[in-house]
Amino acid sequence: MRFEVNRDVFSEAVSFVVKLLPQRNPQPILAGILIEASADGLSLSAFDYEASARTLIDATVDDPGTILVHGRLLSEIANRLPNAPVTVRVDDDGGILLTCGSATFTLASMPVAEYPAIPEVTGESGLVPAEDFATAIAQVAFAASRDDVTPVLTGVQLEVSGTRLSLVATDRYRVALREIPWDPAGGASEEGATALVPARTLTEVGKTFAHSGQISIAFSGSGDREIIAFTAGNKTVTSLLIKGNFPPVRRLFPEQTEHHAVVSTSEFAEAVRRVSLVLDRSAPLRFTFTAEGVSMDAAGTEQARATESVDATLSGEDVTLGLNPQYLLEALGAVRSEFARVTFTSSDNANKLSPVLITAQTSVDRSGEDSFKYLLQPNLLLR
Repeated sequence: MRFEVNRDVFSEAVSFVVKLLPQRNPQPILAGILIEASADGLSLSAFDYEASARTLIDATVDDPGTILVHGRLLSEIANRLPNAPVTVRVDDDGGILLTCGSATFTLASMPVAEYPAIPEVTGESGLVPAEDFATAIAQVAFAASRDDVTPVLTGVQLEVSGTRLSLVATDRYRVALREIPWDPAGGASEEGATALVPARTLTEVGKTFAHSGQISIAFSGSGDREIIAFTAGNKTVTSLLIKGNFPPVRRLFPEQTEHHAVVSTSEFAEAVRRVSLVLDRSAPLRFTFTAEGVSMDAAGTEQARATESVDATLSGEDVTLGLNPQYLLEALGAVRSEFARVTFTSSDNANKLSPVLITAQTSVDRSGEDSFKYLLQPNLLLR
């Protein structure tokens, strides 16, 4: 096998397919990148049985063939090559010879026959605006659990309904929801579809395809091998779906109530960051919302204490509650509007703390679009 390819194009392609591979792979063969040279160009793929990445780039192929080479090593080499065309060929001993300018690398080949087949997706698909999809992922994925004990909570639930795509994530203490337009492309059915995608994989998809115009999303497979594919341009990422029933968290979102406060998002976030500096890790921060504004009070170890107040417009009675400051800051960062609305919900159970609903607010007296919602469970204050 022998081909020549542009250095920058090759480096970008290798970096793309390597990005989704885990740092430590239980099977050494899965650490490889599969490179297939043909008349159509150069195909680069990586797969670890759960996620795959594949891209096709232009190359001058003198001798078609397929090789498997260690992915992260090739990525490090490709990123540091001099500014010259890259030539790759298989030498007489079966090794892989990479030449770029005056630089030459000899790499060991891995057994192609042992590499698993890359998943092919043939299911119905739809289109989403890439920028909206990337933003939605960033607004939701952080709310997924990082604890593998409950796998269904480590994913982001994608739900198609008509011409809308919803992204939902929860870790039991909070719920993030964002809706974006969905175009059932090619006459695909508008009937509902769901897919529980690992948050880590979806986050990489958002970063990779953020500026790709449109992303095609396809659902495929059945049983234990249900997969989802994201395609934009010459790149495709597939992911094995998480099996299990995602909790019905949508019903937790209340109807908007008039008991709420409106704050400047940036001013409120900066104050929360400062005051929470004295708190022990995971300790709640006390918030008191009144007609005069919102005050924060934190007491930490070694007699450290901090208080601060910021302006707020309150509709309804005064409220005092404890919130996880990090969870609140992540919500304020995801709102992406000048003002944020903190709605105080009510519950039929007098012994249970009611969550707060955080949404965007265009101005002090004008609510923003409701495509993003964040529900946060308060903490019990012991003082």
